[in-house]
Amino acid sequence: MRITKYTHSCVRLERDGGGVLVIDPGVWSESEALVGADAVLVTHEHSDHVDLLRLQGLGIPVYAPETARIPGLDFVGVAPGEDFGAAGFEVSAHGGRHARVYGDLPDCANLGYLVENSLYHPGDSLHVPGRPVETLLVPLQGSWLKTDEAIDFVRAIEPERAYGIHDGQINERGLSSLNGWLTQECDGRYRRLPPGATA
Repeated sequence: MRITKYTHSCVRLERDGGGVLVIDPGVWSESEALVGADAVLVTHEHSDHVDLLRLQGLGIPVYAPETARIPGLDFVGVAPGEDFGAAGFEVSAHGGRHARVYGDLPDCANLGYLVENSLYHPGDSLHVPGRPVETLLVPLQGSWLKTDEAIDFVRAIEPERAYGIHDGQINERGLSSLNGWLTQECDGRYRRLPPGATA
């Protein structure tokens, strides 16, 4: 499986022999991420993870949490614990809620997706899926996240490799610092994958 990272939390997965699956194409990600896509996974309803205008009329299946509030978008509702196929990939849904942002502010449904029992995209959550993960996409920054939590997330899952996502609001100095911390503290599992790069 080839992974291409786009700005913020968007990744594009391509498999040998066909099949293109895009996860979280939000308003900050590049439109080229969706070119030739066969299906889209949306972790939750926030605009940095789902660009409504781009997805409306795309003509491909879009999967999102069954209780997501995304007016104007037809999507296939997914429940926590559900296994399903998308663009020829096997996907399992994990978690259920967005990480707490502050106080008693309302949260929303959030699913992490484990693709091909290999790559895990948690959305805006640090839910540990309880299954082995080869490639972890680890959030780097958010109003709901501290750096030590991101490091602990990688350590809890113990993937073979981890790449940063959810980094669209960080300048280069901040990215350098965060990537340095994760590289140092995650036992050689972490490396930066800048937008447009593949692994």
